[in-house]
Amino acid sequence: MPSSPLASVLFVCVHNAGRSQMAAGFLSHLAGDRIEVRSAGSVPGDQVNPAAVEAMKEVGIDISEAEPKVLTTEAVQASDYVITMGCGDACPVFPGKKYLDWALEDPAGKGVEAVRPIRDEVRGRVEALIAEIDAERGV
Repeated sequence: MPSSPLASVLFVCVHNAGRSQMAAGFLSHLAGDRIEVRSAGSVPGDQVNPAAVEAMKEVGIDISEAEPKVLTTEAVQASDYVITMGCGDACPVFPGKKYLDWALEDPAGKGVEAVRPIRDEVRGRVEALIAEIDAERGV
């Protein structure tokens, strides 16, 4: 294991309660401490979406202790990759960062049945991101 992370990733969605929390959960689970993980929202919600928590629990990942956080300039500056999920222009842009926009359905207000396909799409994108980071970092 490297002594410092290969990269840092910030996942951003509006409420930091669904998509970004699931993505952070998958990245932490799949990459361990190889990649530093952050998540935030442009207008954070009061809690993580219970359907997202349940959907993640079904695949063995516990995000029940996660809390929505406000998006800060410092979090963006500290990240190598900034992945937005529907927050539009709310995310500040800095040179030298890699920005990706993942068009994912918002799980807000949906039950676990509707969240499962979103969860599975998030997982696939996170797996591809890990492969990209590993390739760019020569792992």
